[in-house]
Amino acid sequence: MSLWDLFRRQPKLPADAGVTLDSGERVIAWARTQSRSYVVATDRGLRLPDRDRLDWHQIHKAVWSGRELSVTPAEVVEERDGYDVMADLPPQSVLLVEPREVPQQVRARVTGSVSYSSHHPVDGGGVRVVARKVRGRDGLAWSVRYDPGTQTSTPEVVEATGAFVAEARAATTPRDL
Repeated sequence: MSLWDLFRRQPKLPADAGVTLDSGERVIAWARTQSRSYVVATDRGLRLPDRDRLDWHQIHKAVWSGRELSVTPAEVVEERDGYDVMADLPPQSVLLVEPREVPQQVRARVTGSVSYSSHHPVDGGGVRVVARKVRGRDGLAWSVRYDPGTQTSTPEVVEATGAFVAEARAATTPRDL
C-alpha cells in the first residue's frame, strides 16, 4: 500500500445520490448500483436503496460475490434479562456497478462490531451468544441467535441460554472493575 493509498479520500458522494445523512454522520465509502441508486457506508451504518440505515450492529451477515452485495439484517424478537433474542430478516441484495471500497468497509465494520461470539449446544439445537459494540452505547450489547429448529422458549433452553450469556459476560468483564 502506498502512502497515497493510506491518505486518499473517498470521492465525494454525488449530489444525485438522494441520501440524507444524520447530523454528524460521515460517508466512508459509496457505490453506484445497477439501478442507478447508491449504497453508502457511513461511520454509523449502511444505507441501502429504499430503506433506512442499518447500523453496523444490526447486520448479521454480509456477503460479497464480486458483483453483488447481500446483507442479512437482524431484528430483536424477544427481550430477556440482560440480552436480546435475535432473528434474521430476509437478505437484501444489490448489484454494484462500481463497488469501490464498499465491500471492504462493510466487512470491516460488521466484523469490527463483534467483540465476543461463542456457540453452545442446547436441548434440540444450539445457540450463538454474541456481544457487539453499539455506537453511542456504553458497554456491549448482548444477544443470542438460535440455530434453526431449536425450541427457543422451553424452560431448559431459556435457563441454559441465560447461563451461557452470564458466563460470557463474566469472561469479558475486566477484573479490575
